[in-house]
Amino acid sequence: MFSPDQENHPSKAPVKYGELIVLGYNGSLPNGDRGRRKSRFALFKRPKANGVKPSTVHVACTPQAAKAISNKDQHSISYTLSRAQTVVVEYTHDSNTDMFQIGRSTESPIDFVVTDTVPGSQSNSDTQSVQSTISRFACRIICERNPPFTARIYAAGFDSSKNIFLGEKAAKWKTSDGQMDGLTTNGVLVMHPRNGFTEDSKPGIWREISVCGNVFSLRETRSAQQRGKMVEIETNQLQDGSLIDLCGATLLWRTAEGLSHTPTVKHLEALRQEINAARPQCPVGFNTLAFPSMKRKDVVDEKQPWVYLHCGHVHGYHNWGNKEERDGKDRECPMCRSVGPYVPLWLGCEAGFYVDAGPPTHAFSPCGHVCSEKTTAYWSQIPLPHGTHTFHAACPFCAHQLAGEQGYIRLIFQGPLD
Repeated sequence: MFSPDQENHPSKAPVKYGELIVLGYNGSLPNGDRGRRKSRFALFKRPKANGVKPSTVHVACTPQAAKAISNKDQHSISYTLSRAQTVVVEYTHDSNTDMFQIGRSTESPIDFVVTDTVPGSQSNSDTQSVQSTISRFACRIICERNPPFTARIYAAGFDSSKNIFLGEKAAKWKTSDGQMDGLTTNGVLVMHPRNGFTEDSKPGIWREISVCGNVFSLRETRSAQQRGKMVEIETNQLQDGSLIDLCGATLLWRTAEGLSHTPTVKHLEALRQEINAARPQCPVGFNTLAFPSMKRKDVVDEKQPWVYLHCGHVHGYHNWGNKEERDGKDRECPMCRSVGPYVPLWLGCEAGFYVDAGPPTHAFSPCGHVCSEKTTAYWSQIPLPHGTHTFHAACPFCAHQLAGEQGYIRLIFQGPLD
């Protein structure tokens, strides 16, 4: 696909390894993407390799000796076994790989700054009051610089001093071949879907990834001291559609190849215009409905379609049919008399979440985000980590927990009468 001497030809497009997309955002962060803090991060081949690989292991270190080794101008991981003993593993430069680091810290070693996702938050201020459970240096992804550009994930990232410290309380152990390994406090969980990220995808099993990239079954609770069982037949290699959970935010990994088959924002815009061109009408007010442009995806428009979540009948906004005795949240559909929530419909604008390029015929419940049938069916069956030991399905565009029997509904539009 690309020649090995690509670096000598700057005119060629750089190799893209893939993209990380944060679940719960509909195309951008609520107050806009800024610098390293955004809803989507592309990993490109670096002009110069910055990957590292383990080299010398220093076993019976006193804390002073460990400090001296960590102070050297190279990467290292320190495993504190007791107050008197620390094992330090030095890492050396690897000219065949690129390293990308993800975490909550805004320090320079972090390439992609991720903060806690608050379901349905409309502004960054909504997220600030929450005490974060995401690690400052949460994980690192190592990509092979040569085809097939394999990407692997590891728990923990190197800090500004190029160190990773696993303190006395962190889960750590010596492996059968004499190496050290460990888990971070809240852990890095990964789920690889079966059949890739396509309309035939099925959810895989959530696993925990260690500091050295080994795969384990989940701990009893997120930060339990006891590690799960090692799963030797699985690897830390990311595939299209892999989900990475950092305990507070979940990221979707899309490969460059996978993204090439995904609908583009242009395609989604064409679908929006196609729906609007069919001039769907409110069956009560007979006024024409229209999905607002993608740029105005947070402001309710007067022509905005609304839906009764119980039956899927699409209307324009109207004030009657209110069931006051139910806190005003439930409404009676004028078409079929079924009672349930009545919400505005929003187009799902983050193309990376779509498993196909089908028309926007279905909506997630209870948030009203609209996308293709296969996409709603896929996300409605994916259990996403929530808190320290629960899982639930959520809308990828806003992170709201899904409700109802399926978590989504088919929309019933009425065409123009003329």
